[in-house]
Amino acid sequence: MSVNRQLAGYFEQIASLMEITGANAFKVSANRKVVRVLEDLDRDIADVATSGELESLDGIGKGTAARISQFLETGTIDDLEHLRSEIPDGLIGLLDISGLGPKTVGRLWREADVTDRQSLKAAIDDGRLASLPRMGAKTIANIADSLAFAQRASQRTPIGRALPLAEQLVSQLKTVPGVTRVHYAGSLRRGCETIGDIDLIAVTTDPTGLVDTFTNRPDVAKVLAKGDTKAAIRLTSDIQVDLRIVPEDVLGATLLYFTGSKEHNVLLRERARSMHMRLNEYGLFPDDGDDEPPQQRGIAPLASATEDDIYSALELPMQPCSLRESADDPLVAPPALIELNDIRSELHSHTTASDGHLTIDELINATRDRGLGIIAITDHSVSSVQANGLSVDRLHTHIAAIHDARDRHPDMLILAGSEVDIHADGRLDYDDDVLRELDIVVASPHASLKQASDLATERLLKAIEHPLVHIIGHPTGRMIGRRPGLDPNMPVLLEAAAANGTALEINANPRRLDLRDVHVRQAMAAGCRIAINTDAHTGDHLAFLRYGVLTARRGRVTPDACVNCLPPDALLTWLAQKSPLLSS
Repeated sequence: MSVNRQLAGYFEQIASLMEITGANAFKVSANRKVVRVLEDLDRDIADVATSGELESLDGIGKGTAARISQFLETGTIDDLEHLRSEIPDGLIGLLDISGLGPKTVGRLWREADVTDRQSLKAAIDDGRLASLPRMGAKTIANIADSLAFAQRASQRTPIGRALPLAEQLVSQLKTVPGVTRVHYAGSLRRGCETIGDIDLIAVTTDPTGLVDTFTNRPDVAKVLAKGDTKAAIRLTSDIQVDLRIVPEDVLGATLLYFTGSKEHNVLLRERARSMHMRLNEYGLFPDDGDDEPPQQRGIAPLASATEDDIYSALELPMQPCSLRESADDPLVAPPALIELNDIRSELHSHTTASDGHLTIDELINATRDRGLGIIAITDHSVSSVQANGLSVDRLHTHIAAIHDARDRHPDMLILAGSEVDIHADGRLDYDDDVLRELDIVVASPHASLKQASDLATERLLKAIEHPLVHIIGHPTGRMIGRRPGLDPNMPVLLEAAAANGTALEINANPRRLDLRDVHVRQAMAAGCRIAINTDAHTGDHLAFLRYGVLTARRGRVTPDACVNCLPPDALLTWLAQKSPLLSS
């Protein structure tokens, strides 16, 4: 995580805590402006501070500059710590529950003695919430539903939080004297959308030194275990990290075992037994019928140094980590899965015209900096009031501005589009005569996300079959750990998408990853086109692409199935099938 983003998160928390405690609305707004400044900043904030330019930034006053400087020097902000001390520890966690904003959380605290998730449930059950003014039965039912969903998901860490942390841990531990190899394993290595613990596998000539460094990190809340070759810690972020130290010559076997999945490991062990061999975390051994582990008897493994060696010895095709799940047959050679560098375009993005933080030119430059040559600018449609959606007149002005940008960026293919709301009844937010003026139409559900399955199916089906819609954006509208989203009849939708040539999006934002991997697999089997987009609202959001690609790989997506892999001419040809503007 960049310092800019980390600081932005802290100032967002300051603003939320101020709202909870009933602070002046102007101060809350001022801190939220700082969040936007930090997110939009194209320089490292530390460099700005070093050059003495903090207060020259719009929205950064003397007090804010002091807080930023304090963080850069100490890693903490006194004002934030003070605000945290003013409220119960569990209160801030309520903000993760869909439908509970800071003002509502503050009200529940003051008026219903709600201090955490447990007391919120109690307040629902004993009628305290129902006794509050303007707290109707439907509102309470929605809160109860969101709370139950959040509690089911609370034991898992989203990949967008876990992967950067794991990469940081790997990078830091590699610098410890004696360490030659460090890898993360487990469900994170398989690209799962959420994980339990972070598993690290290391090779070192000084196990004691590595374990001591690992357990004495400044962000360790508790050391759970500490031994010669194993250690476990709980970080202050409440994430558990397990470290295993192994010899170089068994690294492959250990990685294979601890990457999983359990079901995949069972299949590999059964394969080994059928070939009169034994497979465990130390290697693949000949099976001599003795129950005592072969490594404890000094028997040399047939393969152990690399995963490739083990698959080869088992006469199996090497399986990428993303395809080591119960649905995958290790006997079947995997397809040539999509890679990050196969992606050529971003086809769902937002600018300051709606709720994005970049101007048209800034977004184009950020896209180019990510190595992409094609950008579709798809700001929100009129009904997304909360996202500053564009009226028809504003859309016309925006389209003209996008067209003007083409002259300033001749090296980029720049498409004028819109993310158009799909209403609850399946109607689109703009009339067809407006949609015909666009190069690309991304139709997405944003509201009424608790519809019955049959209504959701009918709603999305209308959008899929619409002759001017190219992509269905985040089709179910889910938010991982916050709301389940729509639950349509997916086989019906996939059949229609394949028949109509409508691409279904994997929204790469790690809070969404929608379509989810299981639906992506179904889409590939149905012959659907897939789009992988970041839904970028800031320049940093373009980095989300890797999460979308990981989900695509788990769904067996190949480059030829993804519209973002098409070269410019081929992409324009595909778009022209539903865009009168491009076909003319």
